[in-house]
Amino acid sequence: MAKKINLNKEVILSEYSKFVLTEGKKPNSIYAFCQHIKVGETEFYQYFSSFEQIEASVFTTFFENTVKLLSQSEEYPTYDAKTQILSFYFTFFEQMTANRSFVIHLLHEDKNQLKNLKKLSSLRTLFKGYIDSLEIEPIKIPQETIEKIQQKSISELAWIQFLMTLKFWIDDTSPSFEKTDLFIEKSVHASFDLIDLTPLKNIIDFGKFLWNEKVKM
Repeated sequence: MAKKINLNKEVILSEYSKFVLTEGKKPNSIYAFCQHIKVGETEFYQYFSSFEQIEASVFTTFFENTVKLLSQSEEYPTYDAKTQILSFYFTFFEQMTANRSFVIHLLHEDKNQLKNLKKLSSLRTLFKGYIDSLEIEPIKIPQETIEKIQQKSISELAWIQFLMTLKFWIDDTSPSFEKTDLFIEKSVHASFDLIDLTPLKNIIDFGKFLWNEKVKM
């Protein structure tokens, strides 16, 4: 008789990932999944109420693990906002890469891309909160065009940048996804140049990089 597993959130995420990657689809029902991992439905519902919650939790777990790892670094609190964001991106996408097959499946599962993006809704809230906590302040310039740009929420613009990075990572075929690392570095530098209105060298450099890689934004 199979040994009963000690159920927790991490076990459910792991077993769900294994099932989806092995079968190529989600379980037919929560009952069927619970039978598969030898636990009762009541136990399962202590952690999740649906498969959709599990899938959203995959991305929030990556976020929580990233923040936890960064908090363990003595140097991280001394970084400026730009370096903290770079550290976040590199740490977050390391976890994504370690689970790439499952992540790709989740984000390509439905033909309706809006349904796929819905799985990132909880991550969006956490990510925007993280950006807000950095208290990034743009330089105030009394020009109508610039003011319109700066009226946009920095956290919302940062989320758009995150989605661009995610799309690039999904399409990246370079060894060890080294081009995604370049994308992260150049895009973060360029975004801070835009916020601070410093010389446009990094923005131009980022534009050349995108052109060379033929990425459709």
